[in-house]
Amino acid sequence: MLKPVIQTAGFTFTYVLEKLMTMLKVLFVSLISFAGLSSCAQKDNSTKNKKENKNMISSSAKLDTATFGTGCFWCTEAIFQQVEGVEKVTSGYSGGTVDNPTYEQVTSKSTGHAECLNILYDPAKISFDELLEIFWQTHDPTTLNRQGADAGPQYRSVVFYHNEEQRAKTEKYKTELDKSGAFDNPIVTTLEPFTVFYPAESYHQNYYKNNTSQGYCQFVIRPKVEKFEKVFKDKLKKQ
Repeated sequence: MLKPVIQTAGFTFTYVLEKLMTMLKVLFVSLISFAGLSSCAQKDNSTKNKKENKNMISSSAKLDTATFGTGCFWCTEAIFQQVEGVEKVTSGYSGGTVDNPTYEQVTSKSTGHAECLNILYDPAKISFDELLEIFWQTHDPTTLNRQGADAGPQYRSVVFYHNEEQRAKTEKYKTELDKSGAFDNPIVTTLEPFTVFYPAESYHQNYYKNNTSQGYCQFVIRPKVEKFEKVFKDKLKKQ
């Protein structure tokens, strides 16, 4: 009676062992498959991220930069912000010898910097020539180191050109304006190679938008903005 029991026990043990091995194989295959799927997902995400980054770089590559000094940046910042094709306008300083200057340093007339605007724009929507047209007509380019009551080298009329094309276009436009007699006096706007731009303090950014009710904004900036809106109504951003 012992032999059948031993055979049955042996059969049972072998059967259980085979089942266990089968389960282990299934588990092993499942783990390998999961790892493969995870790897594929990671590759897909990596590819997706690369494509998104590439699109972002491509989008940025489509934009160009113009840097203009037109006197007090509060006034013309409010103007260029309304131009169709202009993505961003930043008030700041350029053209001097002091790194990261403060507003107080620039107004001391000792840094060589000019108050200016760094304008990021889409050349597919507005050209550098069109921005120059707005530049010439929204400040007085014939007064040396002065715009109205604001006097000093920090208020000079200047184009900081980013490449030879911008330099050549600005020089040509300036010469043609002088020859045409568009202004009563010769243009004194300087053409300076762009080196570095330092953003002004945060309270200078979006100054007109953030301080519309202030006296200076009401009596100095607002009339210039309204004149611009009439003269360049075809260049305004669509509301």
